Amino acid sequence: MKNIVLKFRHLLLALFILCPFASFAASIDDFEGTYEGEAQFVFEGVTTKRDMSTTIKATKKGFELSWTSVTYKGDGRTKAKTYTIEFIPSNRENIYKSAMKTNVFGKATPLDPLQGEPFVWARFEGDTLSLFSLFINEHGEYELQEFHRTLTDDGLNLVFRLVHNGTSEKEIVTTLKRVE
Repeated sequence: MKNIVLKFRHLLLALFILCPFASFAASIDDFEGTYEGEAQFVFEGVTTKRDMSTTIKATKKGFELSWTSVTYKGDGRTKAKTYTIEFIPSNRENIYKSAMKTNVFGKATPLDPLQGEPFVWARFEGDTLSLFSLFINEHGEYELQEFHRTLTDDGLNLVFRLVHNGTSEKEIVTTLKRVE
């Protein structure tokens, strides 16, 4: 029996040594904080600058994610958009559903994309927190926004993608520094 236990321990040790690529999801505690940065990108031939910030905090049931994007127009105007979404665990490990409205029973639920509302969910994979937002327009075409926030030593690497009917239309890559 002692020999079997020893072999089992060696097998477990070998698995941990030989499988360093195994992906363990970070927790919300690892991401909590406020991050800021800027990005410059080209979209439809126009170079655009954006200031970006993200705040992530744990809640009683899950976590809340807020982000702001400030776009600078060529004529000096600015346009700021801020979004705040609460996420709660789904029945699937490391996948969170948005809690953007309350149903008739008082339970927080996602919005309905077939009503022109965005369907939003998040997932933890390794050291990356990804948020996906699916929007279906009145013609049945879809738009998918992806926000991938990966932990770094001093903040988050952010990759944003906009996909319309399977075609990638925009990608923004930047680093957000932890400020809180």
